[in-house]
Amino acid sequence: MNLYYELLQYPVFSMKEVNALYSSERTARVALEKLLKENMVLKIRNGLYTCVSGENGGPVANRYQVASAITPSSYVSHHTAFEYYGSVDQVFYEVYVGSETRFHDFEFDGYTYHYVKGQMKDGIVSPEFGGGVRVTDKERTIIDSIKDMNLIAGLEEVLSCVISVANIDEEKMSDYMIQYDSAFLYQKIGFIFSEYQSELGISDAFINLCKDKIGNSKRYLTNGISSPTYSSEWKLVYPRNIKNIKNGDIEDAAV
Repeated sequence: MNLYYELLQYPVFSMKEVNALYSSERTARVALEKLLKENMVLKIRNGLYTCVSGENGGPVANRYQVASAITPSSYVSHHTAFEYYGSVDQVFYEVYVGSETRFHDFEFDGYTYHYVKGQMKDGIVSPEFGGGVRVTDKERTIIDSIKDMNLIAGLEEVLSCVISVANIDEEKMSDYMIQYDSAFLYQKIGFIFSEYQSELGISDAFINLCKDKIGNSKRYLTNGISSPTYSSEWKLVYPRNIKNIKNGDIEDAAV
């Protein structure tokens, strides 16, 4: 038996897969350590491994497959999910991973994997031919990114990703927002979707649904607004000329 070729069928594997190929755990451990020393297998973190590709010398598993295997419940989320869907022009080296089980952030192959607390089980999909990837669907990715934009990607990057999404399922959006049950989330999503309603093809009914749920509190859309203005319709302070955000600043609309 050639252990390396047996393990190649798993983008990411643990000792469980190795033990299944041997009569004793000790023999399995010795065989794996041999592959590690020969640089044919890489250790991702404690208990998690991937083979080295014979084609390019890098890990067989990509960052999405690694993220999906960190814990039994882990999945690709937030800005990294937008990357998976091709909504981002450049590669980021921060990988955001939702999980019901906490794990410590770690680095592997130039990427830093960040734990994000999983707050609901809906909206996580396993794409066909995804190689074991688990990722939030487009609608939940939008919601999570807007909800947490002060913590992760920031307003400019979130808006850039959101407006690149086509064919948004409003029913899914509504279902997920009900589960989060946050007036502030309705404010932010309602406001952003109303600003980009024509670009996103969002219905008046969905905008009105959000408007009915915003409550009475006045809030800031995001932190660090340098040129604020106020929407009485949404009870929200937001950057003036929001559609002209560039590199974290607000450009004059006449430019």
